[in-house]
Amino acid sequence: MAVFPFHLQARDGNARAGRLVTPRGEIRTPAFMPVGTVGSVKALTMEQVESTGADIILGNTYHLMLRPGAERIKRLGGLHSFSRWSKPILTDSGGFQVWSLSQLRKMDPDGVTFRSHIDGSEHRLTPARSIEIQADLLAADISMQLDECTNYPCTYDEAAASMDLSLEWGRRSLEAFGQRSDQALFGIVQGSVFDDLRRQSAQTVASQGFDGIAIGGLAVGEGHDAMCQTLDQTMPYLPHGLARYVMGVGKPIDLVEAVARGVDMFDCVLPTRSGRHGQAWTWDGPINLKNAKFAEDLSPVDARVPCPASQDYSRAYLHHLIRSGEYLGAIVLSWHNTAFFQDLMTKIREAICAGQFEALRQQLSTEWSQTRSRPKTDPAI
Repeated sequence: MAVFPFHLQARDGNARAGRLVTPRGEIRTPAFMPVGTVGSVKALTMEQVESTGADIILGNTYHLMLRPGAERIKRLGGLHSFSRWSKPILTDSGGFQVWSLSQLRKMDPDGVTFRSHIDGSEHRLTPARSIEIQADLLAADISMQLDECTNYPCTYDEAAASMDLSLEWGRRSLEAFGQRSDQALFGIVQGSVFDDLRRQSAQTVASQGFDGIAIGGLAVGEGHDAMCQTLDQTMPYLPHGLARYVMGVGKPIDLVEAVARGVDMFDCVLPTRSGRHGQAWTWDGPINLKNAKFAEDLSPVDARVPCPASQDYSRAYLHHLIRSGEYLGAIVLSWHNTAFFQDLMTKIREAICAGQFEALRQQLSTEWSQTRSRPKTDPAI
């Protein structure tokens, strides 16, 4: 039985609305987790993040291990106190950096040795060390097993070897984690885009005794359609009573389609990264406020999003800030984008509970049909 109870409130087709209950508060699902890689959601205060409706944020083991150091964070009271975020925190195990920083690491069956991208110093990450950092030093509410994020594209044999390694690291992560009453550990399904590998991985991870299950190895360049096909193959083999998390996804249309397939949790750097580069996500699709057509547009970014950043700043003013390189432009747009993603999750939850999710899905799919090309994202930046 999972440490954190997952209460399913409503279903509409395969879409699910529920609550993941933790000692630091409930996580309403489907949930989008803003990415706070180094203990901060870029360009935002924690008060701003909380004001958007976020129930949980994500931190990263690899980056916090390097700076300021996990032991230091422990001495300073843990990641919640250190970052001034009192709600739940999920930490990535460092497995994504096994993929994204491949030029700086050496991998072996027991773990990974990294060269710091900051100063070149050497650091060792094993399943047990990853759990120690996440659960004992950072005091994350939800830790992730260490895994190898499968590259894309890759051969079948490469995907199979990566999946086998992740399954073994999952077993060792569980062993290191032990029995805890106030912290949870999620396993990760790998297997690239190969149906039989995804099925084998999902069935094995589901049998290992994790508190929740993530689908990894997506948002690595496979594209929207391949992502959906992979979820179609994987989801039937995941337990209904556990929260399901797709890592690193994604654009709004990706979130909608993943929810339609039964996914409960998401994270992505897209809201704040887009904001820092002048892009706003709206109910009409993305807009680039660098464009000259917004220079005298006094309309708000999107008055339908319940956030001061969305309603109180004109597109003309934000165009000026972004073109001038003013920090405030990145702050306001990051705030708005984070609020938009939370508003999307709210609308999705409401639609599922009302039995109207399919209608919402079709509406958004039609309106956003031009926004499906997904960017490669790297939480390190």
